Amino acid sequence: MDFGYFTMPSHPPERGLKEGFDWDLQTARWCDEFGFTEAWYGEHHTCSWEPNPAPDLLIAQALLQTKNIRLGPGGFCLPYHHPAELANRISMLDHISGGRLNVGVAASAIPTDFAMFDVDGMAGVNREMTRESLEIMLRLWTEEEPFEHVGKFWTVRKPEPMEDLHLGAHLRPLQQPHPPIGVAGVSKGSETLKLAGERGFMPMSINLNPTFVASHWESVEEGAERAGRTANRNDWRLVREVLIADTDEEALRWSAGGPMGRMMAEYYIPIMKRAKILDFIKHDPSVPDSDVTPEYCAKHNWVVGTEETVREKLEEIYHNVGGFGTLLVYGFDYAEHPDLWRNNLQVLGEEVGPKLKHLKPNKEPALTA
Repeated sequence: MDFGYFTMPSHPPERGLKEGFDWDLQTARWCDEFGFTEAWYGEHHTCSWEPNPAPDLLIAQALLQTKNIRLGPGGFCLPYHHPAELANRISMLDHISGGRLNVGVAASAIPTDFAMFDVDGMAGVNREMTRESLEIMLRLWTEEEPFEHVGKFWTVRKPEPMEDLHLGAHLRPLQQPHPPIGVAGVSKGSETLKLAGERGFMPMSINLNPTFVASHWESVEEGAERAGRTANRNDWRLVREVLIADTDEEALRWSAGGPMGRMMAEYYIPIMKRAKILDFIKHDPSVPDSDVTPEYCAKHNWVVGTEETVREKLEEIYHNVGGFGTLLVYGFDYAEHPDLWRNNLQVLGEEVGPKLKHLKPNKEPALTA
């Protein structure tokens, strides 16, 4: 098992945009220092708790301040970008990264983002747009000859070059045929996770109840089977809330009673209630909605406690879901208690990580698109 980092990024609404940005850069440096293999940064446009409309701006700076860790958007919300423009930006960013770029893609799920960009997310148009956008970007990166794509949402042309004027589509990623692509999924029977299996992308399961997440692999395998592929659990990423302290009681206090708990209480749990998907984080569907609190999440979903407690919980999750390749620690804003979060990442990377290296779901080669 490897360790990575995944953040929306999460910041309290009163945090200044630059101050939140600086915290995210600091955590990237820590993750690099402590041996984390990758970090992912979300894209959101109308969420004051998740203020990051352009993850590539953060990634470009973080690349200059780190040495080994792979970085990537987690992910670009494809319905909100012209695919040709985004394909070119990703190509440039991959060169800047020296080949350390991952690319996460998403269909988006925020109703106010849908409204801002006039996308009918309720009818699934966002998922249709995501598939079409990916198709266009992959063609731009891999096809040598000019083409015209006339789709439902975009018309894109790879133009005939004007070689005497040095004009033409010349931007290609450094990593060939393109950077590794990750796709996040939430619901049972997730179409995006089926897409991951179908195209050989890295499947990413967001921070939900471990029992619920176990069903995600079925979607990946279904997509892989219909494309004649063999899904590889080493490619699977799971996002979990993790916090280590000297005692289990202290870890509970700093998680449920700290920034992690505040974000859940003020934002994450209410938005899931409004969307009627609170069952996603219940260990039992019969649990009343009123019982789902930060303390409940700390007990049933989060991985909090001493170093030993966390190691045992991670092994249990690993075996419950059938194995996965990378545990992505969900990032929170502990800027007012930086030593606590730094210690959390350091113990995970330098103490817990080596003790879990024996967890390898299979030995098949990684999927390629």
